[in-house]
Parts: sequence; structure tokens; C-alpha cells
Amino acid sequence: MSMDRITCIEDLREVHKRRVPKAFFDYVDRGSYSEQTYRANHEDLQAIRFRQRILVNIAKRDLATAILGEKANLPLILAPVGSTGMQYGDDEIHACRAAQAAGIPYTLSTMSINSIEDVAESVEKPFWFQLYVMKDRGFVRELIERAMAAKCSALVLTVDLQVLGQRHQDIKNGLSVPPQLFSLANMIDFISKPSWLIGTLRARRRNFGNIAGHVKGVDDLGSVAGWVAEQFDATLSWRDVDWIRGIWPGKLVIKGILDVGDAREAAKIGAQALVVSNHGGRQLDGAQSSIEVLPAIVDAVGSKIEVMFDSGIRSGQDVMRALALGARSCMIGRAYVYGLGAFGGPGVTKALDIIAKELSVTMGLCGVNTIAEIDGRVLAI
Repeated sequence: MSMDRITCIEDLREVHKRRVPKAFFDYVDRGSYSEQTYRANHEDLQAIRFRQRILVNIAKRDLATAILGEKANLPLILAPVGSTGMQYGDDEIHACRAAQAAGIPYTLSTMSINSIEDVAESVEKPFWFQLYVMKDRGFVRELIERAMAAKCSALVLTVDLQVLGQRHQDIKNGLSVPPQLFSLANMIDFISKPSWLIGTLRARRRNFGNIAGHVKGVDDLGSVAGWVAEQFDATLSWRDVDWIRGIWPGKLVIKGILDVGDAREAAKIGAQALVVSNHGGRQLDGAQSSIEVLPAIVDAVGSKIEVMFDSGIRSGQDVMRALALGARSCMIGRAYVYGLGAFGGPGVTKALDIIAKELSVTMGLCGVNTIAEIDGRVLAI
């Protein structure tokens, strides 16, 4: 399907599925265990209905807003997604450039293929960095200091990965510890995707750039995977967030909040924002959908801390639903990665254009002109 025939995020997903090896497509596309929460994220958003309004002057619709005090052209943030560079060579760089061209923040994952330094030297503006807290606190401190040296404008602390939720399809595809990616089936699949293969081989990295070479004895895919698997820290607590605050001087976003009590702690500890998120249905299967818990969290802390929304956004209508229920902005993950896998950087731009146009039309048909006007009154509830 050519770019000019792409009409929605699902179209990008279908192209992505054809152009990227199954192991890497499934890594993005699937959830944990029975995928109950993964499905609920989408289904619960779709169940929310709009209130249509007519004969309202909607000629001056404006999608601009502020995110963490900075102007943004859309109420969107590109979420951190691990291994993005395996969807299309140097993907993190392409995604960051597309986000900056669109006037929105980009978040680089700890588990990115391109390193913090690779991205910083390839783009014009600061970006956000997402942090996983490993058992090796010396490495964590070094990561934070590297983000500071790269002038990252916000630190996104992901707190819902103390243990890893099993993703059945990843294991079947060889994304295991140790990795079994080079099975005969995978090799045939790789060879059958020549544009992907050429792009990946030409990329500057094919390993986790923030880790490989920065930990003694950890320098290839197998050793990185083994090290990371041992580094998930079940002891992680709010005291560690205080420790991070003592190192990181900038804006702090806490991602992975699904509980009102946890939201209150995030506000109390001095974070500038929290992200209502269930990790895209990739962690606790059977957890509530993000949209189900959003209103209660906004009611509890929305006046004290900036509330962002993540998990399930596939359209501009979904963005509108989250904003109407109190989110100040939304993170998108799969939606932009589908674009990356399909067309590289231009695919990210296409995904953002699709969502922006859908949001603008939905605002108009609901009788609102600005992001600030979006609230519960646009919903049929």
C-alpha cells in the first residue's frame, strides 16, 4: 500500500506487518499472557461515545497546548518503546526527528538500539529520556548523568517493570534469554524482508546502545539480554525515587500509575507529571484499562500534578476521549511504531498527521475549537 492510500493507523499496522520480520512486529503488536488488558485498553476507549453539536463556529480550531510548560503543536508525546531500532534502521533517530518536526516531545527508551549520544548528535532539540531502574545503581546513575549531558529535557521514570510480564509470542519468536533469533524460520523471514534487512545492516547499531559497552563484559546481544534479565529490581520503592530526584535536576515524569494512592504519592514526591499507563497491556494481564482508571486519578491529583495518558491510543478520537476525561496530553507507542516499521521517519509523520486530522474533525463535530475546551461535556455520558 502506497503512502497516499494510508487513511488510518490500522493501515500503517498492516504495512508494518508485511515489511518487518514477525519477531519484531509481534514484539510491538502483542501483549502479556492472555492479552486481556491489551484488548481492554482499546475496547474501553471505543465504548466511550461523543456528544455531537451543530451550528457552532468551529472555523478556528487549534490543536496546540502546553506539555510540562513547553508549547506543543499537538497534545501528544511519542512514548518510549524498546528495541525500536529493530523495526527500521536507526529508528529512534528517525522517530525523534519526526516528533521534533511536528512540534511534540519524543521519549528515548533505556532499551533503545541507538544510544542517548547517537540521538543527541543527530537531532536539533532536546528530547526526553525514559529510565528503568536496574539493580546496578552505579549504572543507573551513569545513565542519568548521560541524559543530563545530552541535555534531555525530562526524565520519564517507568515504575511498572519490577518483574517482567511474560509475553508468550516473544518467547515463541526467539526473543528470549538467551536470544534464539537466528533459528531457520527467523532467518528465512529476515531474508524475505529485503528492505528491512538492508536498512538494519546499514544502521549504526544492532544492539542496545545505552547498555552495550557501558557495563563490563556486556557487549553483544546475548550478554546484554542476560544482564538485563538479571537487573529487574523487585526492591524498587519510593525511596529510590527520592534518590533519583537527588541526582536528576530537571523535570520528572512517573510512568506506570494505575492506582489513586500511587498517584497521590507521585504528586507528593515532587514529580511534575505522571502517566496513567498499564504498559500497553504488556505487564499485569487482568489489570484495569488505563482509560477506566483515568477519571479517578484526575479527580484525586489533577490539580496538583500534570496527568498524562498512555495505553490504547490508535486515533484522534481516542486522544479526544482521554482529554475529555481529564488527561492533559497523551503518549502514543504502537501507533507511531507502526508508521516507523512501514515507512521509517515519513511513516511517523503520517501517523501524527492522521491522529491530528482525526482530532481536529472530532473537535469540530463536538463544537470545540481548542484543546483547553475539551472536557466531559463533549461525551455522551
